[in-house]
Amino acid sequence: MDISVVVVTYNSRKFISECLDSVFRQFNPEMEVVIVDNDSTDGSAELIKSKYRKVKIIENRENLGAAFARNQAIANSQGKWVVTLDSDIVLGDNFFTTFRHLQTVRDTKIGMVIPNILNSDGSRIYSQGAYLSFLKRIYDYGRGKPVNFSGKKPAKVIGPCSAAAFYRRKMLEEVKEATGYFDRRFFFLIEDVDLAWRGKRAGWKSLFCRRSFCFHQGNSCRAGKKVRQYLSYRNRKLMIEKNGGSLKIFKFNPLRWLYESIRFIYLYAFNPYLRKKSKPEDILRNKR
Repeated sequence: MDISVVVVTYNSRKFISECLDSVFRQFNPEMEVVIVDNDSTDGSAELIKSKYRKVKIIENRENLGAAFARNQAIANSQGKWVVTLDSDIVLGDNFFTTFRHLQTVRDTKIGMVIPNILNSDGSRIYSQGAYLSFLKRIYDYGRGKPVNFSGKKPAKVIGPCSAAAFYRRKMLEEVKEATGYFDRRFFFLIEDVDLAWRGKRAGWKSLFCRRSFCFHQGNSCRAGKKVRQYLSYRNRKLMIEKNGGSLKIFKFNPLRWLYESIRFIYLYAFNPYLRKKSKPEDILRNKR
């Protein structure tokens, strides 16, 4: 098996047909599709089973989070490359063909390939890879830029946004932790940056493939602003503790220390989830 496409659905009936239709339109004779449904109540799983007989589907009885579900899909797939797609992604023409032509001539230490993710109407860039700033803030390179933007990528671009990403299975197996390929503790948000950082630390490289393009709606799970804000703060902190050694690194830099202090005070005052030290599963697992 050449490529395994893995998709997580959670009340995704509105998007999933367009996503899967775009996958099956591709010329790719050696491909499997594995979907994990996180207890959808809108008929997502039923639609997939009735319309897409070639798809392998795993149905969870509760919302276990995107990271956990992706791990399930990866563990139940066989491809040399794993392609993660959000349920609201629509692939452009020759998405896999372009990738295959690119990766076959590259060295075997390429563990991640970054496709060109555009917004839903294709007019602007959504992500050309995730990068970390001096303050270890996370950004999508090119976000909001015109589709013809071709700036020089910073060296700090470490890997793809998992909304649409190619991962070499050999890399995934090498960097897998007790918490999975994607760290299930993140639930969702930033788990892809954590994985990319681990891959980079292990010596794996990432490569941008401009001509493998796709379109992304964004926030298909419809999580509220404060939920996303809290999980971004919480998960970024966990990611830095794991990969940067410790948050002590900020104590030796006044600017970083000031930023972290101000951000904590602001969120503590205005985000109830931080004050309660909420667990993501308590917020989202059965949230409708």
